[in-house]
Amino acid sequence: MARVAKLVYYPVKGCAGTAVETADVTPAGLRFDRAWMVVSPEGEFRSQRKHPVMAAIRAEVLDDGARLRLAAPGVEDLLVETVTDGPRHPAATFTWQGKGVHQGDEAAEWFSTVLGLPSVFVGLAPEHERVTNGEIPGTAAFADAHAILLTSESSLDGLNERIASRGAEAVPMDRFRPNIVVSGWPEPHREDDVRSLTAGGLELGYAKVCVRCTVPMVDQETGEKAGPEPIRSLADYRREPEGGVSFGIKMAVTGPGQVSVGDEVIVHSWAGPSPSTSDAEPPFTATASRPAESV
Repeated sequence: MARVAKLVYYPVKGCAGTAVETADVTPAGLRFDRAWMVVSPEGEFRSQRKHPVMAAIRAEVLDDGARLRLAAPGVEDLLVETVTDGPRHPAATFTWQGKGVHQGDEAAEWFSTVLGLPSVFVGLAPEHERVTNGEIPGTAAFADAHAILLTSESSLDGLNERIASRGAEAVPMDRFRPNIVVSGWPEPHREDDVRSLTAGGLELGYAKVCVRCTVPMVDQETGEKAGPEPIRSLADYRREPEGGVSFGIKMAVTGPGQVSVGDEVIVHSWAGPSPSTSDAEPPFTATASRPAESV
C-alpha cells in the first residue's frame, strides 16, 4: 500500500526545508512553501545553482507566518517581522515575472551578507497571480514552476543502487527537495505514470516530469557542492528526449486539503490503459512521452 512517507515545505525559495507531520495544502502548494524569496536588486531570484550556500540557510516560520527566524553559518540569527502588504519589488522565476512585497532593509542586508552580493528579500503580494503549465495547469507561489514536487522512496532506492555500483556514496532524498515523498510503490519511478491521486483530503493532478538542474549535486546540510552524483548516474538511464535527466514529477493541486504522513496514497488514473489490479498496486506501464522542463 502506498502512503505519504514525508512532507516538506521550503519557506524561502532555494533555502532549507522544514519537515512536518501534517500540512495544509492550498492551490499554490503546502502552506508557506516558497512564500518568500531572495532576489537581486533587479528582481531575479537567487538560487543554489549559483549560490549553493543557500541550502544551509534555514527559515523557521513563527506565529503563523507573522515572523521568520533566519539562520545561516557564520552569522547571527535574524528575527524578521514579515510584511504582508507594503512596498513592492520586482520578482521573477523562470516562468513568471511579477512583484513581491519588500521585507525590509534589515533582512535584505542579512541575505546580502550571507550571499556576498546585494540582495532583496520579498514575500508574496496579496495580488499574486500565476498560472502554471503542464498536462494539468495550476498555480504556485515562488516555486520554479509548479505547486508540488512528488518523489518516491523506491525511485531513490533504485538510483542509489546504481550509484553504489560505481563505488560512490548514496544520496539522501533531500538532494531532490521534494514536497511529498511516497512509500510503498515497488518499482522505481512509478510516479511518472500517475495522472491523478488523493492523499488525506488532498487531490493532485499530473503536470510533467521534473527535469533536474545541478541542485541535486549540492549537499543540503552543508551548502557545498558534492557532485557528480546523483546527476551522473541519472544520466545513464533517465535522459529525457528534450534534454536533461528527470527524477520525480511536478503536480498541480486540483483539490486543496490537509494531508499527513501515513495517509494512504490512492491513484485514480494512470498513464496508458487502466490497470486491472487495485490502484495501490497497478501493473507498471511506461509513459510514451514525457514533457520536460528545466528547473
